[in-house]
Amino acid sequence: MADRHWCAVPVLFLSKALASLPSCKALGGEGLLALRDVLQCTMITHQVLLRGAAQCYLLQAAMRLVDVEKVSLSDVSAFLMSLRQEESLGRGTQLWTELCDWLCVNERYFKQSSIGGSDGHEASLNAYVKNLVQEFVKSPGWEKESSFVPDWLEARLTALMVLLAVDVKGIKTKFREKQRTQNVLRIFLDPWLDALGKLGTNAYMPLLRTDRCLQLLVRLLHSCVPRGSSAQDDEVSAALWASVMSAAESVSQFVLRRLTMNELQDVADLDRCQLYLTVLAELVSLQVKLGWKAGNPVSRVISPLRNACVHHLQEAEGRQEPTLSHQVQTAVSMATLAALCEAEDRHPVLQPDSSSAEAVDRFLSALPLNRMLQKPHSEGQSIGVCPLENGSVFEESSSSQGWGKVVAQYLHDQWVCLSFLLRKHQGLIPATESDVLKCCLPAVEMPVPTLQSALDVLTVLPAGLVLPVFHCMEVLVPKLLTSEETLCIESFDVAWKMISSLSNTQLTFWPNLKAFVHFVFNNEILTIAAKLKGPAYDKIKEIMCKMIEMSSIKSGVFNILICYCCQSWLAAASGVAQGSFSSAKDYSELVLEACVFGTVFRRDQRLIQDVQTFIENLGQGCAANIILENTKREDYYVRICVIKFLCLLDGSDVSHKLFLEDLAVKLLDKDESASRSRTRYHENSLQHRVKNRVWQTLLVLFPAFDQNFLHGIIDKVFHAGFTNNQASIKYFIEWLIILILHKFPEFLPKFWACFSYGEEKIKTSICTFLSVLSHLDIIVQNIPEKKLVLKQALTVALQWCLSHNFSVRLYALVALKKAWHLCKALQFEECGAWTTVIECSLSQAESMHGAGNARKNWQRIQDHFFFSTFHPLKDYSLETIFYTFPRLSGVTEEEWIALEKFANFTDIPSNVGSQWYLSGITLGELSPGDWSQQDQGSTLGEADSQSEWADVQKKIIPWGHSALDSDLELEFQDRAAKLGKSISRLIVVASLIDKPTNLGGLCRTCEVFGAAVLVVGSLQCVSDRQFQHLSVSAEQWLPLVEVRPSQLVDYLQQKKAEGYTVIGVEQTAQSSDLAQYRFPEKSLLLLGNEREGIPVNLIQQLDVCVEIPQQGIIRSLNVHVSGALLIWEYTRQQLLGCAGPPS
Repeated sequence: MADRHWCAVPVLFLSKALASLPSCKALGGEGLLALRDVLQCTMITHQVLLRGAAQCYLLQAAMRLVDVEKVSLSDVSAFLMSLRQEESLGRGTQLWTELCDWLCVNERYFKQSSIGGSDGHEASLNAYVKNLVQEFVKSPGWEKESSFVPDWLEARLTALMVLLAVDVKGIKTKFREKQRTQNVLRIFLDPWLDALGKLGTNAYMPLLRTDRCLQLLVRLLHSCVPRGSSAQDDEVSAALWASVMSAAESVSQFVLRRLTMNELQDVADLDRCQLYLTVLAELVSLQVKLGWKAGNPVSRVISPLRNACVHHLQEAEGRQEPTLSHQVQTAVSMATLAALCEAEDRHPVLQPDSSSAEAVDRFLSALPLNRMLQKPHSEGQSIGVCPLENGSVFEESSSSQGWGKVVAQYLHDQWVCLSFLLRKHQGLIPATESDVLKCCLPAVEMPVPTLQSALDVLTVLPAGLVLPVFHCMEVLVPKLLTSEETLCIESFDVAWKMISSLSNTQLTFWPNLKAFVHFVFNNEILTIAAKLKGPAYDKIKEIMCKMIEMSSIKSGVFNILICYCCQSWLAAASGVAQGSFSSAKDYSELVLEACVFGTVFRRDQRLIQDVQTFIENLGQGCAANIILENTKREDYYVRICVIKFLCLLDGSDVSHKLFLEDLAVKLLDKDESASRSRTRYHENSLQHRVKNRVWQTLLVLFPAFDQNFLHGIIDKVFHAGFTNNQASIKYFIEWLIILILHKFPEFLPKFWACFSYGEEKIKTSICTFLSVLSHLDIIVQNIPEKKLVLKQALTVALQWCLSHNFSVRLYALVALKKAWHLCKALQFEECGAWTTVIECSLSQAESMHGAGNARKNWQRIQDHFFFSTFHPLKDYSLETIFYTFPRLSGVTEEEWIALEKFANFTDIPSNVGSQWYLSGITLGELSPGDWSQQDQGSTLGEADSQSEWADVQKKIIPWGHSALDSDLELEFQDRAAKLGKSISRLIVVASLIDKPTNLGGLCRTCEVFGAAVLVVGSLQCVSDRQFQHLSVSAEQWLPLVEVRPSQLVDYLQQKKAEGYTVIGVEQTAQSSDLAQYRFPEKSLLLLGNEREGIPVNLIQQLDVCVEIPQQGIIRSLNVHVSGALLIWEYTRQQLLGCAGPPS
């Protein structure tokens, strides 16, 4: 496995298979190493959930298959380090518990390791971990002091093993008097805590040791909190926090000294600076979590740190020839100020007093924007010599190598500070420069130069460092859009170019896209742009279209856009945020596209999605589901987001109502344009799915419709009922019509008018309205005088019971039966004269007999969910609309959206008290039936191969049979038998035919009529596109044999010896008339060449020649047509049992 580059799906299921093997001692040290190599293979895929699940399974496989007596705890820990803890192995998961149990059971059986006590052997997991911490913390005297920060790998390993050892200890003491967790931690972490306690006072502690101690602190704090529900009362994390806080003052003072006392003097020290700032951020967060009190150890260093950084930066302003140490300290000071700004943004308790804050704000605002950090002189530093192409040399100080990265980070930190400043003083930003009264904060009160500087820096910064610039633009552009529209449009363009260039860079693309959306689609910007209706409005719509287009090839892009816009509009509607809800109507195209969004994926994409769903359905059984945050980038989350947004709108609010009505009109237009489209329309095609989503959304919007609005759209709704649609769409249309007629009975005359069109015009589309009529009991609920409606319903139903179309008659009978039962229930005596006719008709339908499927279909249609179980009012819910109906109507599973997915999508709140989240139990328990209502090319539900009742073409889709997936390797005859296909004894020889179109057509004809085999001159013809166009995959279901023209004589003689009669299609003096000829069962049909017919040498091999009787002047037919006529005549005779000796 390790020698191959596996795709995500196979490596996942191979890993799952390994994890399912029975426990056995199969792997030693080399085996564990090989499994570790396989683990590395899982890292190649960018499918994070699949990657995490594969790692979980491989760890389970290791626990089942490893012989613990042949591996050491060092081997096990090295294997565990191959896992990504942030994807697979986290505290609190079921997998973590399994690992702890496994270590607890086997810890004394592991092979002895070189890491251990004085004798070199560890006695237990405890001893191993204690020694591991001691080795990690101590700094060997012989080791040369390095300027580089140590690799984080050892810190990760030590933190992981410490937490495992603590939890294993907890398992052991579970049923005895439990030791204090604090003491258990002390057993392992004493050397480390001792070192942390000395950081603030011991100025001579080796740098390597301090770095390692701080790295371990960060890793322990990141890893100790359990995932899931067990995080609330976890003793281990609480004890660890207490231990860390006991050393907080020492660590804080150490960080303050290192960041402010010019001790960081090399470029490599900037990585060390990031370590210190990370430690400081962790301590601040921990102190806030435990309770921020005035004068706590962490708070005491914040103000001195801020003041020292400002002092350093002020000194740097006047420095003429900076040295490396000065420039490094300048970069450190700016990074520290940026970190403090971010911390203050997250934790307002860090805010300094007003006088100190004003001084810092004035200083930050006055800093020259985008000033490059000048490269220092290299005096006193070692020189690196790099040869150039012209033979000269370029000398660079080894200590200042990578200076470009330092400059980029310095600029980034500047913009972090400015972003914080702009958000803090947002109210001071003027709309125009003339509004500035007194310029105390230049960067804030002069927004035009600041925005121009933002555009400039975007061309310099690498993609991973542009987030704070986007945040600044998010604040500035709404203030300037009216007065500086051109500059704002330029900012849109520059930002979009950067985003579109990053589409293949996963790590930076998603955070930048989110910041970009928050900037460009800020509701305040949308509102102003819509009001101006100028170039900015057009540019935003252009970017919107490009993002939707990008979404078709990169799932998740539209999700971020629609989610942010819906959140902004809801906030504006509730008065929480700036901007207006009215802007939603100006950008309703966005909501429209979201309602119908979702592409038809390629097979490989669909496979990935199906496997991800499979993993998600494992729930807590797969640790990756708990550890990894669901990114919600699947296409259906776009529709979930917009549907939840629409459900939260208030139909009594005028702006909401106008928006919903405008969206409904656009949805109907979308359906009409999809119906007129020439795109191929078949079941589960994109066109089918779009129309399905249109009517799902219209059902959701229905409660907001009033009578006046429905007057404007009712004709479009009824017109849609006459349109050829797939079954699922028809059910939604019928449901909506039922709801309209129930709520507004005044539309009944228009409904009755739909039955008055000529039968030839409406054909089977009338079934839609008969289906509506079958729910007459719902329709008449709000009608005081029901007699006229009942009489009209009986009249219409009886009229259509006389239709020549069997399907229409069935639907009419169902409507008649329901209407008649309602009449009897309401004791409607005025129709007593019709009793005999109606009862006779229904009785005849119930006792329908004879050959064919009439009786079966009558029973099927009555048992169908739409007529038997479905209640248009009680089943009106999101679950029915988006899950139950699609499932019962044969829509692909990709379109089923379960109610849990609506609940799991928490970015938009749920209106849990509304009827949308209630569903009918009975309907949800049904299984899909075999009756399908369709108009074009439909099957009317017949299961048998023939029907004497239906006049609608029935098409069999071979690849629609699920049984074929596992039987692709069967022989043709076996495959045909599986499908219930009858194979004749007819051989068709087409070796003399040249044209691929004729061969493709013959192949299709032979397959349709069940010929035994088609003989061709070369099997290469199958790959010809013209052949495939005519054959429509028939070659996959028909045996093809290659016999070259030169081999035909031998082939015909062989078949004659096997008892076949060789029949030629040719006009000769002795030809038999096709109308009179009787084909023997074992017939071989030889077809001639398109131009020359059958050559003389082959005519001599024929037993008989058959010619087709003709009435026209042209005395020849196309060879495919001729062959088709003879193949059909042979099939007809075999079906009628007329086969006999040749005549």
